[in-house]
Amino acid sequence: MDIKAKSGNILKEKSNAAVLTAFEGEKPSGLVAAADKATGGMVTRAIESGEFTGKTGETLLLHTAKALPGGPDRLLVVGLGKKDKCRPDGLMRAAGTAATSLRGIGAKDIAFAVIEACGNSVSGASMQIAQGAMLGLYGFDTFKSPDPKKKVVKRATLVVTNKADAGAAKEGVARGIALAESVCFARDMINAPANEMTPSVMAGRAKKMAREFGIKCKVLERDDCRKLGMGAFLGVASGSVQPPKFIIMEYNRAKGSKKPTVLVGKAITFDSGGISIKPVDGMEKMKYDMAGGAAVIATMRAAAALKLPVNLVGLVPASENLPSGSAYKPGDVVKAMNGKTVEIISTDAEGRMVLSDALCYAQRYKPEAVIDIATLTGACVIALGDLAIGLMGNNAKLIANIRDAGDSTMERLWELPMWDEYLERMKGDVSDLKNVGGRQAATVTAGKFLQEFVGDFPWAHLDIAGTAWEEKGQPYIPKGARGTGVRLLIEYLTRLK
Repeated sequence: MDIKAKSGNILKEKSNAAVLTAFEGEKPSGLVAAADKATGGMVTRAIESGEFTGKTGETLLLHTAKALPGGPDRLLVVGLGKKDKCRPDGLMRAAGTAATSLRGIGAKDIAFAVIEACGNSVSGASMQIAQGAMLGLYGFDTFKSPDPKKKVVKRATLVVTNKADAGAAKEGVARGIALAESVCFARDMINAPANEMTPSVMAGRAKKMAREFGIKCKVLERDDCRKLGMGAFLGVASGSVQPPKFIIMEYNRAKGSKKPTVLVGKAITFDSGGISIKPVDGMEKMKYDMAGGAAVIATMRAAAALKLPVNLVGLVPASENLPSGSAYKPGDVVKAMNGKTVEIISTDAEGRMVLSDALCYAQRYKPEAVIDIATLTGACVIALGDLAIGLMGNNAKLIANIRDAGDSTMERLWELPMWDEYLERMKGDVSDLKNVGGRQAATVTAGKFLQEFVGDFPWAHLDIAGTAWEEKGQPYIPKGARGTGVRLLIEYLTRLK
């Protein structure tokens, strides 16, 4: 979809449909009032009859070709809810709702009115509208037969009333496109079936992206990892004929010699549970167990596309977790890169194993901070559902900054305690550690396990097990992979000083 911004009168902008927004419980004002007047009071009558109230996500479609000659064929008014309760992503949700609704009726050319609402400037509003429309219209149909009747929105024009705001709108659109394209880049990897998104394919995607965006990228092979002593990572990979890949990406744009932020993403391209095999129900979704790794690769892409003035490293340990005669087993003991030994209690607790070696490797960069992101524990889904990311770490300032970025992007996080007593449950009988500490506080004990491989650097752990996959569909999040973490991490990185 081609997206652009311009100044003008949206009611005179030729399109299949123009999108306006309105708050709940308020009389028509601004562009909505102008549209109401031009259409002989259509909006007012819809409000008076109760057909449209302005509640969040509510829509009112009006056919206006005769009332607005030379302008839009239709008007779609989208509700933003109560003005004092408008969500930070309110305009994204409205744009996603509008774009998908209008696609359904065959609109190919849409115009959006840009207004400073929900705490947004013109630039911020334009960014949200561009993102919302692109993310809402996303679809993964790579493996479907071509549909000649498929409805597609080809163009979107964001219109600001004041000519002086055109530059800010264009800037916001450019940022929104870069973010949305990167989120969709992650979604494509996560949605892909595991036979088409192996560790080798994922590494290939990272390399290609790096070449396009001027990012350094190298991939460590099995022998390289063995020489480094990555016994935990290689233990997980031992059951698959697909070779593991340890993906390393480096982006340096900060002035001076500023220490980098290191992002670490779990990338189990298919997780059967290994010898501790999972139940059959829902196992097909375990292709998304690489959502953390996809988020890291996509965040590197977005940072480069936006030319963020930061130094950034992305580490993605990619592997399958399968049962076989060569697979690691419950009771086995492996040694991680830092020399700590781990007894395997469950081979289905593999995410923390691959992350442990990656976190050890991250210390080589003497980082400003380390942030790992992973679909790590089913216990996090039980605790927080699909609304919040589990957040843990060892540095209060880092935790607060990430949480603030999450509140701003509506990829919200909830901090869990990291008391030392939780580590006692992870101490081994025949090894330094064991990889499972029982069902109680399983999300926290997994976090305490990871902390043993971080060293003294500021570190945060993001458990996205509940937020990586969408079951029903939301205004700008279709069913399937959400691409969780990309917008959150970019917002955090944008705020760095």
